[in-house]
Amino acid sequence: MQATVGNVTVATTSKLALWAGRVISALAILFLIFDGGIKLMQRPEAVEPTVKFGYAASLVPVFGILEFLCLALYLIPRTSVLGAILMTGYLGGAIATQVRAGGDTFSLVFPLIIGALVWGGLFLRNSQLRALVPVQR
Repeated sequence: MQATVGNVTVATTSKLALWAGRVISALAILFLIFDGGIKLMQRPEAVEPTVKFGYAASLVPVFGILEFLCLALYLIPRTSVLGAILMTGYLGGAIATQVRAGGDTFSLVFPLIIGALVWGGLFLRNSQLRALVPVQR
């Protein structure tokens, strides 16, 4: 949807797209808060797989902090695109680790799903992003 203000055409966001984007983003955000939280608390569910994949247990809280930093940038509207880019890198590292370790299909696909939720929610909420990456009909 577009609106014209003077000589400038501005992309707008419908209420449905805005709310759909918020719900999709909320799903990703809730998972990322949970995942970062168990890493910061050094829960066995986070430490054991990390050690199994060859990383030091002392890196688990560092990974949690990095995840929360990316998430914080994503949550701030002015830096949300930067946050999504950094989160993509973080999730890409998770996928690379799973590939290297011979992870099962779900372990390979789940970070990809979270990344798609991060970008899909942002795409629906952010008219500037939609103008940059238009979807053809």
